[in-house]
Amino acid sequence: MHVIQADFIKSAAKPKDYPPPGLPEVAFVGRSNVGKSSLINVLSGRKGLVRTSSTPGRTQLINFFDINGILTLVDLPGYGYAKAPPALRKQWGPMIESYLSIRESLKTVVLILDIRRTPSDGDLQMLRWLELYNIPPIFVVTKCDKLSKNEQAKQKAIIAAAIKRDKDMLLPFSALSKDGRAGIWSEIGKVLEINLKVEKQP
Repeated sequence: MHVIQADFIKSAAKPKDYPPPGLPEVAFVGRSNVGKSSLINVLSGRKGLVRTSSTPGRTQLINFFDINGILTLVDLPGYGYAKAPPALRKQWGPMIESYLSIRESLKTVVLILDIRRTPSDGDLQMLRWLELYNIPPIFVVTKCDKLSKNEQAKQKAIIAAAIKRDKDMLLPFSALSKDGRAGIWSEIGKVLEINLKVEKQP
């Protein structure tokens, strides 16, 4: 999709602070340091839309972004960062689950997995929540540029078995080359039943 407009709306920790429901929302979630911020930036075509950091666990609130005035991308806190303060780690789960359980505008969640790693307990818990609340997931495997094609195929099979899904459901992505951008937008369009015209982003 050619993104003309990508604007930060607001951050929130509690439902009372969410923006009013309206446009369909696509949320992004994954363990800390999985490349979530880079993925959102590439999809939006804005390098600085979401601040990236070498420090895992940087996202501590739920952040909402307007895309072309037709949908909202939602950046959920990363999970599983052991060095985060214990009080902060305790907040992440309830903050994410509250959003998943009550947000009527939420249409799909992009569950981001590092292709080099086996899904963590946090990843599997997230998938259970999506099943519990009947939220269709889109699976994206990041950092594909780190592996050869053969290694990617092997890892996709391992990840697919762990999450009990067909490996063809895992959409490959590289923030470095931006490969996979069009495929992810296309899948989002299918789930939202919106005709997103996917174009190459310069």
